[in-house]
Amino acid sequence: MLIGVIADDFTGATDLALMLARGGMRTVQVIGVPGAPLDLPDADAVVVALKSRTIPAADAVRMSLAAADALLAAGAEQIFFKYCSTFDSTDAGNIGPVAEALADRLGARMVVACPAFPANGRTVYRGHLFVGDQLLSESSMRDHPLTPMRDSNLVRVLGRQVTGKVGLVARESVAAGPEAIGARLSAIEADGGRFAILDAISNADLHAIGAAIGDLPLVTGGSGIALGLPDHWRRKGRLAAVPQSAELPPVAGRGVFLAGSCSQATRRQVARAEADGIASRRIDPISVAAGETTAEEIVAWVEAQTGDRPALIYSSADPADVAAAQDLLGREAAGAVIERLLGTVASSLASRGFTRFIVAGGETSGAVVEALRVRSLQIGPEIDPGIPWTATLDAEPRLALALKSGNFGSEDFFLKAWSMLK
Repeated sequence: MLIGVIADDFTGATDLALMLARGGMRTVQVIGVPGAPLDLPDADAVVVALKSRTIPAADAVRMSLAAADALLAAGAEQIFFKYCSTFDSTDAGNIGPVAEALADRLGARMVVACPAFPANGRTVYRGHLFVGDQLLSESSMRDHPLTPMRDSNLVRVLGRQVTGKVGLVARESVAAGPEAIGARLSAIEADGGRFAILDAISNADLHAIGAAIGDLPLVTGGSGIALGLPDHWRRKGRLAAVPQSAELPPVAGRGVFLAGSCSQATRRQVARAEADGIASRRIDPISVAAGETTAEEIVAWVEAQTGDRPALIYSSADPADVAAAQDLLGREAAGAVIERLLGTVASSLASRGFTRFIVAGGETSGAVVEALRVRSLQIGPEIDPGIPWTATLDAEPRLALALKSGNFGSEDFFLKAWSMLK
């Protein structure tokens, strides 16, 4: 194993696994902290998918260190801590505390952080994170129900989460290439810094960064920063030529769309699916908490749909509705009731022969994967940037899953994903 990855949510894990697989790395994704020693001799990269993005920071640190220990014991030569390309976190963490704990465990003197993913409109310039043409703080992430991002300056954001000093590798150094990036990192370390935010506005930047940081024991960032890592290992003679994109074996059976994300992108995708005639039903967390809406009722409704396209169950709502539910139920409880419901719905449908699950939202994907008791995934073809189809390696019958970050995907994502399987 060359790279051992710790991802703080399930959609981010599949996103990064796709990036590494496209780069020619034999990649396996496992769900949760491995409960037994990893024995994956054919894997160049192993991605451990955690559900640690919004849990208490101490718990996220504990889980991440346990995952790192399992990966290191299996021979990982580099640890990659993967988080969202919108740097989803609060001032209490969890990005900073986990990165600092991993750095301590690995003895890393310099830790890079770069969430940029230009293919999905995430770029970093002068240390500020942009979503498309908007600063992060002016994007829809400003109103995220769990991790509202109201500061675009990642040097400041990360600085509030760690004890070490945070520096910046600005665009000029990145554009000048790997040697200039390395020199700037050395200068930050010489000045007492331990962390560095890296500017990146193009894939060329990410390739240069990959060449510069390939030998660091710890890398942190979004999936974009992994773009240049396979080539680094290839230059060292440790990785074979890039293979053809992997295809998944056929998975027959009925499917369902499940959307728990309230992101602007997912709300547009839901609206498009409804406009395209997809049978849909919205669930309200207040109704679920009151026992007025149950998993059994939802499952019966899904089974009753007779079209040749999946039905859509969604809780996506605008920020005002989300705030109203949070005021009544509590911020975390409002999301938890939906996650539990959708996880139960997925499990019940699987027991009734449903085998294809298209899921929108990181927390929702985590709940669904846990409910389905999935332990490992094979990475398949790309649906949209950062979103692959996957198939279970440990379930019978085999299940196909598309796990989408709330902010990712084209407007017609749901039907596009379904048409790829058909």
